[in-house]
Amino acid sequence: MNWSLFCLVPFASLVALGFALYFYKEMKKESEGTSDMIRIAANVREGAISYLRQQYKVVGYVFIALFVIFSMMAYVFNIQNGWVPFAFLTGGFFSGLAGFLGMKTATYASARTANAARQSIDRGLKIAFRSGAVMGLVVVGFGLLDISIWYVVLNYFTPDNVLSPSAKLCTITTTMLTFGMGASTQALFARVGGGIYTKAADVGADLVGKVEEDIPEDDPRNPATIADNVGDNVGDVAGMGADLYESYCGSILATASLGAAAFATQAVEVQFKAVIAPMLIGAIGVLLSILGIFVVRTKENATMRNLINSLEKGMNVASVLIIIFTFFILWLLGIGNWWHFGLSVTVGLVVGIIIGRSTEYFTSQSYAPTRKLSASGQTGAATVIISGIGLGMLSTAIPVLAVVVGVILSFGFATNFDFSQISVGLYGISLASVGMLSTLGITLATDAYGPIADNAGGNAEMAGLGDAVRNRTDALDSLGNTTAATGKGFAIGSAALTGLALLASYIEEIRIGLIRNHIAELHLSGGVVVDTAKATCADFMSYFDVTVMNPRVLSGMFIGAMLTFLFCGLTMTAVGRVAQKMVEEVRRQFHDIKGILEGKATPEYGKCVMISTKGAQREMVVPSLLAIVAPIVTGIIFGVSGVLGLLVGALSTGFVLAIFMANAGGAWDNAKKFVEEGNFGGKGSETHKATIVGDTVGDPFKDTSGPSLNILIKLMSMISIVMAGLILSCHLF
Repeated sequence: MNWSLFCLVPFASLVALGFALYFYKEMKKESEGTSDMIRIAANVREGAISYLRQQYKVVGYVFIALFVIFSMMAYVFNIQNGWVPFAFLTGGFFSGLAGFLGMKTATYASARTANAARQSIDRGLKIAFRSGAVMGLVVVGFGLLDISIWYVVLNYFTPDNVLSPSAKLCTITTTMLTFGMGASTQALFARVGGGIYTKAADVGADLVGKVEEDIPEDDPRNPATIADNVGDNVGDVAGMGADLYESYCGSILATASLGAAAFATQAVEVQFKAVIAPMLIGAIGVLLSILGIFVVRTKENATMRNLINSLEKGMNVASVLIIIFTFFILWLLGIGNWWHFGLSVTVGLVVGIIIGRSTEYFTSQSYAPTRKLSASGQTGAATVIISGIGLGMLSTAIPVLAVVVGVILSFGFATNFDFSQISVGLYGISLASVGMLSTLGITLATDAYGPIADNAGGNAEMAGLGDAVRNRTDALDSLGNTTAATGKGFAIGSAALTGLALLASYIEEIRIGLIRNHIAELHLSGGVVVDTAKATCADFMSYFDVTVMNPRVLSGMFIGAMLTFLFCGLTMTAVGRVAQKMVEEVRRQFHDIKGILEGKATPEYGKCVMISTKGAQREMVVPSLLAIVAPIVTGIIFGVSGVLGLLVGALSTGFVLAIFMANAGGAWDNAKKFVEEGNFGGKGSETHKATIVGDTVGDPFKDTSGPSLNILIKLMSMISIVMAGLILSCHLF
């Protein structure tokens, strides 16, 4: 096999990590500003690192337990590949490392962004965005590095004398999916724990400080303000980084696995090219995303539209070039009708852009929906809540239809619209998910930029830098709210396509499991007998009776749909419980510590930080374990057909619910920002207080439950794939 093109994958990963280090060092050269700014940033950094240290301890215990379980499955019961436990650990390690490095960068960048905003908005934008790029680049850099290392290791250690070259590639790619499970497990804990932390602090700070005591956001007199700023980093930076790390790796690994299966009957050289194609597209995307990062800049006195255009320019440059180079790479590989697969990748990119634009339209104060939501605040908080829920529901239509059209077109282009070629069509859909995430280096930079800008505004307010600086950081923060909402929509959209690819990968793992269980033939309905090694996806559907009339499938679908609501209910009530304690603590300090509101006494910030930390650690465990336990229990009771129903129900319901929650929350947030800009009475008005209530309700929607759902969908798929051997051994029907 020709390995020369494959070398581009580790090369791109090292380039990405090199530029991440460069942007980090350039940021560190900038001044943090006054002594107050340095002190505030240090407090936030200390709180964020302390929280992650505690979170990683809890996650570490879970990983040790799962490592032992996987080892027993592999070595004692002989129902799993022996490399699975180790691949699982590396996925979790790199996911956590990417989140930690991105968060550490963000905590150093916030004060420097605020200080740069004292000079110009362009300088502040550049520092915040390139610091956010550190997160984007370490995610794609570590992702490609982990993938390339495992591919080389497994290719070397998987024996040729036992497996045919075709079967060897199938085994390697399905084993590699395991480290995607490790990344998903770590990401879910990071997302849920960080989301509970940040929103409990945010709700406490807003309800008592802004609504009850009528003091500004990020005012140093508010005891919860440091916890709020810490939460932005652990939830929106570390959590989002771990989330998109597993999305990125999952899409590439699922596509590689499907490529090995779809081309298993062709020459091994062709199969190898189909396996490395998604890795090469990811590598090209990394290099061109770096180019796009350098394009982003703006002018002084820029409007919100100007700021959005600045970020879009960088993303558009990267997207157009990636499409061109993707066709070139596929032409070099020469896989079948290479330009058909190139169109599938292009479809994924376009769907991602459509979802991003739709999210921007429904959540940005530059457009009518959010402005109308602000206007609804003139009649009270109730109408803000009603209007926001309605807006969120309406906003699901475009993303869902975009994904539906994307699925049909990517499948059709890959098969020349011959819908009987299911394996090749599924490979096309999976390539579309890779296309959507190929710009992740710059897309994640725009997302991580948001909490950096938000913290910069908090630093400017607490350090008393004045209205001119605060106006600049507010503009950067408003842009960050929009990019964060767009990033969440993008992550959820990519989860839908990746989830479909993982469904197909589950079937491939079932095929390998049947062979491992020495089942050489499938006896289909009507007495037809098919060789297991050559069986198609449709053959397996027939063998396991995967139809909507099968009660096991229907039961699984209902359970999957229910799980998404159960998960959201658990995470929302968790935020509510911790926020209650935060509200009580902030009220206590205002009442017991005399002189806080006059600025003559210093609040006890540490107590609020501790409430969020302990609450998040305690509350994140049950929702996270739900995703691990549910597919195993469903599989043991209902078998393979029940698991497929579970995954379909969770994917379809979870995707729509996640879009609804993320967009409703983003719109509520920016509706409040629009009022704070001086509209409908401005800050301190009754309309402002009504929109604050809406924003407070939306906080766990957009930063806890909504974005965590896309990890739930993929983690349940990953668990199902890894546990396929166990399910087959316990319940072969």
